[in-house]
Amino acid sequence: MHDAAIFTSRFLIFAAIHSLLAIPLVKKFLTGRTQPGHWAYRLIYNLISLAMFGWVMASYRNTPVIYVVPGAWSLAMYLLQGILLVALVCCVRQTGTADFLGLPLKVGTQSNSNRLVTGGCYGVVRHPLYLISILFLLFNPVITTRWLILSALSSVYFIVGALVEERRLLAEHGERYQAYQLTVPFLIPGLSILRRPPTFSNRQSPR
Repeated sequence: MHDAAIFTSRFLIFAAIHSLLAIPLVKKFLTGRTQPGHWAYRLIYNLISLAMFGWVMASYRNTPVIYVVPGAWSLAMYLLQGILLVALVCCVRQTGTADFLGLPLKVGTQSNSNRLVTGGCYGVVRHPLYLISILFLLFNPVITTRWLILSALSSVYFIVGALVEERRLLAEHGERYQAYQLTVPFLIPGLSILRRPPTFSNRQSPR
């Protein structure tokens, strides 16, 4: 089988398992908990995801280079990727770094997993982590066949994941999230929004 086909197949397997393990019913079944929010599950989930992503990337090592951004433009794009990584960290901190990474909380610290954050990054778009991830992929100055396939598949996966997350947040927060949807765009900043988002106190952290 061609390397590109193997890479695509592995990515689809990764996406399927990654999504399956994030389903609340699956979490409850595997942990035996009525509220599957235990930090250990998130940590194991992240480690499995990281290992599987490494397995995906290892399948296409000798990938041909399609295009390299010349000169100073290449450095500018690397700088932009660095800025995007900083922005990603800032967004993660808003919903709780420990919750996101699956680390145990300090004694006396309350989990943010059920909060609905609408300020900061989440006042620009409803799914900033997905947007930043897509932009990071698109602004890579060295475009290989593997990177091109990864960018295309990941972008579709992020958008689908955001749509699924929308349904989950609507089910949990109801009218609060509906009001938030009316004032903050889905994934592209500046679309039909010049108003401040509502200042709600609850938002669920990303899966």
